Amino acid sequence: MEKARARQEAMAHAQVNSENGISSGGYMRMKVENGDTTYLDKLPAIYIFGRGKHMSEKSWRDYYKLVWRFARVYPYAQASGHLVRQVDSTLNAEHYGFIRKERYISAIQKQLFKDFEKPMRDMTISQGALLLKLINRETGITPYEIIKNYKSGVAAGFWQGVAKLFDNSLKAQYDPDGADRQLEELVQIWQRGEFRDLYWSVFWEEPPAVNVPESYFN
Repeated sequence: MEKARARQEAMAHAQVNSENGISSGGYMRMKVENGDTTYLDKLPAIYIFGRGKHMSEKSWRDYYKLVWRFARVYPYAQASGHLVRQVDSTLNAEHYGFIRKERYISAIQKQLFKDFEKPMRDMTISQGALLLKLINRETGITPYEIIKNYKSGVAAGFWQGVAKLFDNSLKAQYDPDGADRQLEELVQIWQRGEFRDLYWSVFWEEPPAVNVPESYFN
């Protein structure tokens, strides 16, 4: 009985502190009316995205996989867009000669390997293919053109050959109104800040945390 009374007093104290803007931790707020106790708390809103009415089981499974892959690669594509704009701005502002440009690009490349070599190696082929498309979307140029512009045509040709071994292409163009329509919808959902809700609707768990250094977005 004493324990129950002590707990009730503590909860009432927590309610007063909460109402006064004081964080007391632990206990929920409560409200007593006519002998009935109601416990009060605030929960973040969760929006449920409905499954398409005319989606077949195969289409749904494909969409399920697309959402899963997108969550794991899109932050890297965003970083690539910011980085390309940053590099272009620096090269245009500084008017580097050939040697200084090569040194600058080499330094960027070393940092990229340091930050992203492991997650890139851990990607599946399908994730890598999706990342290439999203890089094209975020930068406005294909990965092949990025390599050619910032390194050399020889390097671009080499990596294009490697991509073909995996039935992929560094030259593939992003098609938001055609083949990549669903992918573009996911990008728009992400940009509206609704992707977490979509991911919850599909998997009933939080999207994965993708570690991209803040420096790529400054």
